[in-house]
Amino acid sequence: MHFFRLPLLSLSLVFLLAMGRVEADETCLLRVFNQYCLGGDIMQLSSQRPDFIHQQREDERFALIYRAGRERDYVMAYRGRIYKVLRKFDPSTSARYREWRDLLTQQHGLPREQSRFPLHATGLATKIGAIQRGEGKAQLSWYPQARPWHIELAWTQEMGLHLAYIIPQE
Repeated sequence: MHFFRLPLLSLSLVFLLAMGRVEADETCLLRVFNQYCLGGDIMQLSSQRPDFIHQQREDERFALIYRAGRERDYVMAYRGRIYKVLRKFDPSTSARYREWRDLLTQQHGLPREQSRFPLHATGLATKIGAIQRGEGKAQLSWYPQARPWHIELAWTQEMGLHLAYIIPQE
């Protein structure tokens, strides 16, 4: 009987480690992927984790890109404050999209559906084709109660399948 609990327990632990946790520090609203501090200082991150593979600066915006196995993590800041942490998954698959959708729904409740597809794209294959051609996108958003951040799971031509934790910018 205990071996039935182990996979569920393991899946729950993996989910909690992957998703993040709330921090006591006021500047860190959420620890995303156990590595990045949503609301934290991007320069502090770059000095603590100098292993980024690319950086980009444009006016008051700054971004760092890190490897995460086959995936890429994009950490974006405005005026030094991290407002978005995005993980781009490789490869982008419908199975992975459903897996993350189910995990996030279990954790945060039902999402807001924000997908856009052409009228003819009704089946899975035609929706994936529309995404690949840039004619559509799959997107779900979660807005946890009493949190200043929200979560987006999306699949687009430009970024592929990705998961983002976002503080809306003023």
